[in-house]
Amino acid sequence: MLARPNRLTDGADYRQVVRRGQRCGGPRLIVSLLPRSDERAPRFGFIVSKQVGTAVVRNTVRRRLKAICADLLSAIPEGTDVVIRALPASATADFGDLRADVDRCFRRLSPVTR
Repeated sequence: MLARPNRLTDGADYRQVVRRGQRCGGPRLIVSLLPRSDERAPRFGFIVSKQVGTAVVRNTVRRRLKAICADLLSAIPEGTDVVIRALPASATADFGDLRADVDRCFRRLSPVTR
């Protein structure tokens, strides 16, 4: 799982990444990435609304996304903030589909990653 230094916790940080960051979307999720000049660990935030499903489904999707990002942590440059918004189709997607979508977006948004 993601350690505390690797998580976005402030609402202002979420808004800044979503509004100013580069965006890549698909049928199951939208990835927003904002590189910064800070020398700190990359941080991740997740937005999983009630449109995705019940609390059990939302938490399952969030846990899957956190596990995917924890695996990709070493490939993300320092100082990068990432927000992943899960869309309703992510509720029926399996782990492999979500992983493929996140990988595709990271490759598209940042040539440094993987």
